[in-house]
Amino acid sequence: MPVDYKGGEHSKPVIRSFIASLVRLHYKAMSIAMEIDRNKAYKLKEGEKVGFVFPVYAWGPPKIVLRFIHQLKLDKPGYLFFVCTCGDDTGRTAQIFSSAVTRKGWQCVAGYSVTMPNTYVSLPGFDVDDKDIETQKVQNAVARVRFINEEITSRAQMKQYNCHEGALPFTKSYLLRPLFNAFLMSPKPFHATEACIGCKKCEKVCPVGNITVTDRPVWGGNCTQCLACYHVCPVHAVEYGKMTGKKGQYKGRLLKDL
Repeated sequence: MPVDYKGGEHSKPVIRSFIASLVRLHYKAMSIAMEIDRNKAYKLKEGEKVGFVFPVYAWGPPKIVLRFIHQLKLDKPGYLFFVCTCGDDTGRTAQIFSSAVTRKGWQCVAGYSVTMPNTYVSLPGFDVDDKDIETQKVQNAVARVRFINEEITSRAQMKQYNCHEGALPFTKSYLLRPLFNAFLMSPKPFHATEACIGCKKCEKVCPVGNITVTDRPVWGGNCTQCLACYHVCPVHAVEYGKMTGKKGQYKGRLLKDL
């Protein structure tokens, strides 16, 4: 049973790839954004795999993923794994995820990261990758996804998770991440400029249904900072404060290869 959170454009093709491979093996796929408020108990078959596929936010799992794990009513999985996508590095995402499932009495036996093009643009110094870097990342991801699928199919187990932590992982995940979650998650800076054409693409792409478009989009309070609304806008009308007006958008070139 693959469980996914499609927050952020770079995670979607990876999620689709893993779900397609697991569905071929008769596993059921679930969306965290759709399931989180259902308060449902899930029954597993004996030995059934459970996998979580999600993007890395601020060097950790998205808060919605951790909240879903906390409230999840599920038998102990026969094989539990995760796959996370990141723009550069994961920090201690693996350890944070592992601790969350351990508190449920489960054991995560395999974990992987897939490096994808950068999509975070909301702070100074952060922007999308140039086309050469984007191309190289996607090409590398094709082989990486294939490798991980083979590992999961064979029920590989590992003593150390196969994730790219990068430099200063403890500082990023345990010092910077809490500050990010406390002070940089607000949807209030989101707004649409006069260029907005009212196409409602931002409303449709929001994984948590936080955007309503009448004349222009209005953001509610349930934002995960995935920035899908920003990147999907066909006229670059969605902005976050004054920091994104001159930054790039990620349009998912080449992702059909995944």
